[in-house]
Amino acid sequence: MSAHQYDHGHTVAGWVGTGIASVGAAVAGVGVCFVSGVLIAGGLAIGVVALLVTWALHLAGWGKGPAVRPRAEWGWRVRDSGARAGHDECLGCRLAGRRRAAGSSRTAEVAEGVSVGGVLGVGGEPEAVAVAADSGR
Repeated sequence: MSAHQYDHGHTVAGWVGTGIASVGAAVAGVGVCFVSGVLIAGGLAIGVVALLVTWALHLAGWGKGPAVRPRAEWGWRVRDSGARAGHDECLGCRLAGRRRAAGSSRTAEVAEGVSVGGVLGVGGEPEAVAVAADSGR
């Protein structure tokens, strides 16, 4: 059980990524102070490495998706059991090609929609209008 009152994403991926990014920011800051393009570029490169390491850890299950996790998984050392299938509305999972099955996401509910027959005067030709019902928002 975690000592945190809220699920703010205290994860291994978050801590490691933040640590590496902090080193990159420090190197870039030293580069700005010494007017060194090499140090600035090195700091930015370390920042990119931090992004890639965080993404890899997230995909390996050491991060969290955009939603709130169950309270039992709030600890930062708890591995995410749903990472293999991907997280709903998670850019990192979509970039990796991980998407949940069509029946398990909210997108399937919206995709069903309601078809409304109508005429839309675009260039004088009638077109069917489909309206998706998004009552969840």
